[in-house]
Amino acid sequence: MGQQAPDPVGGQLPTTIREAAAEVVGAHCAAAYVADDRGTMLALNAQAEALLLRPAGELLGREVHELLHRNRYGAPLPRTQCPFRESVLAQRTGQNTNDWLERGDGALLPVSWVSTPVEVGAPHPGTLVIFWSCDDPKPPGTWPRQFMSSLTELERLALLAETTTQLSSTLKVDEALNSLVSLVVPRLADWAVVDLITEGDEVWRFAVAHAQDGVVVHRDDLEGPMPPVPEASPMPLSRALRGAASSLTGPETYHGPPDAGIAVEQRRLFEATGMHSAIIAPIRSHRRTLGALTLGRSEQPEAFTSTDLTLLEDITRRAGLALDNARLYERQRKVAETMQRYLLPRLPRVRGLGMTARYLPAPDASEVGGDWYDAFTLADGATALAVGDVVGHDLEAAAGMAQLRNMLRAYAWMHGQMPGEVVDWLDHATGAITQVSMATMIFARLAGTDDGQFELHWTNAGHPPPLLVSHEGVTRYLTEGHGVLLGIQSKQARPGASVTLERGSTLVLYTDGLIEAPGHSIDEGLENLRRHAASLAHRPLEQFTDLLLQRTRPPRNEDDVALLAIRVPYEPDPYAELMPADLADSGYTGR
Repeated sequence: MGQQAPDPVGGQLPTTIREAAAEVVGAHCAAAYVADDRGTMLALNAQAEALLLRPAGELLGREVHELLHRNRYGAPLPRTQCPFRESVLAQRTGQNTNDWLERGDGALLPVSWVSTPVEVGAPHPGTLVIFWSCDDPKPPGTWPRQFMSSLTELERLALLAETTTQLSSTLKVDEALNSLVSLVVPRLADWAVVDLITEGDEVWRFAVAHAQDGVVVHRDDLEGPMPPVPEASPMPLSRALRGAASSLTGPETYHGPPDAGIAVEQRRLFEATGMHSAIIAPIRSHRRTLGALTLGRSEQPEAFTSTDLTLLEDITRRAGLALDNARLYERQRKVAETMQRYLLPRLPRVRGLGMTARYLPAPDASEVGGDWYDAFTLADGATALAVGDVVGHDLEAAAGMAQLRNMLRAYAWMHGQMPGEVVDWLDHATGAITQVSMATMIFARLAGTDDGQFELHWTNAGHPPPLLVSHEGVTRYLTEGHGVLLGIQSKQARPGASVTLERGSTLVLYTDGLIEAPGHSIDEGLENLRRHAASLAHRPLEQFTDLLLQRTRPPRNEDDVALLAIRVPYEPDPYAELMPADLADSGYTGR
């Protein structure tokens, strides 16, 4: 039994409360304690004493927050920032990882924990907290894997809380399903099998996994495409994939003549894994059946019973909601990305120039943003170049980008003026005609000279400066011609600048997603881009662009990236006039 707390006022807690609290913590083989609604420790078990290096007498009757809770640097944790205390005060099931407790020797103990309200007969409700060291390869056996049906209600609540937290922490289908497998193996079963119904109504065996030396291992040979689901088959997996109720099964179910190809695969599964008992539940959302989860036992001798169905159905219900959200997110993201890719242009073929472009969406954003590039031929034969970023990260920003780009094309073609004047016209019209509130951009005009070089004229509306790289790897940021961003509508004329692009030089126009990263300054990003561009100066343009993106894009980037690269060949291309227009670089943005 666990240790009990004296009444913090001075007397002793009623015997029924002491016994109830001690019984709660004594039932767990992991470190556990019970606190009242004021955060005072009522009881703890021997495992908690050992992990905290603190005797019970030092903890009982004391406020847990003041005594134990610390930040990662060992400083006292403000009450408003303490997840433990928040869970106690809110009287709800909770969970967290990578929190810190102060041990008796003064060292910090990184812990993961789950909590749930508990009734111990006190005037106010209590909270059970189960915790373990993050340094352990896996949590201690809080949930006895031998007897799934013997889990206490508290342990079920803690497991379901962890399931909800884990599955709702990602919007990626693969990550959600792998988390699901890790939650149930080996806690509840020796094997976990996940069968998914794809968007095309095909069945795919996503995972066949089991625990081996504390690590979840997949049987790749048993995973992959599955035969179709028969409409009238009484077999357990077929029924689950049609959305029917959960069921118990075993290898004997598939001993007879198979009624369909999916039954053949199930027989193969039982033979390969050695499962003697299994339980199957459908994974459903509120709209449709998404798949099925199978738990199986091969090493544990006990067979599943009907009492196990309720817990498994609770788990698959949460898995269905998380999986449906992840699929919806991926579907919306693909639609948004496809829309933005179609909005981005096909690059023109310009004699004497190499030109390529890339667009990379933000890896973790739910919607696309307003980053864009453009290149088109003007009425007098010169080439217009543009790159910009409409403020925002959503479909509205992408729509605003399309409006802005089309207006820019129209003004540049009709007026044929220098870049600063064209952008002035665009700025005055943007607020009245479009839904764009603010944007940055560079607009440039590139024209050939008689000696085979190219003259670049540009204006910069609050955008990161273009980078010019010579054939010898000498770099220079074109910081001239810099003015305010679009949307400010300054009364001053926009500045302009010009430079000659010599043979072998490469001009790089880009958006800020290439140089901005959390925890780093813009200057660091610019220097990183400059150094890598210089080292790649001799690479072919396509290779130059791909490697530049690969080496400079911040690993934790949360922004889109648009990049336009133009190169004046070091030597004239004798085959330029023989190249069909449809073989010219299309500016494909999928890389």
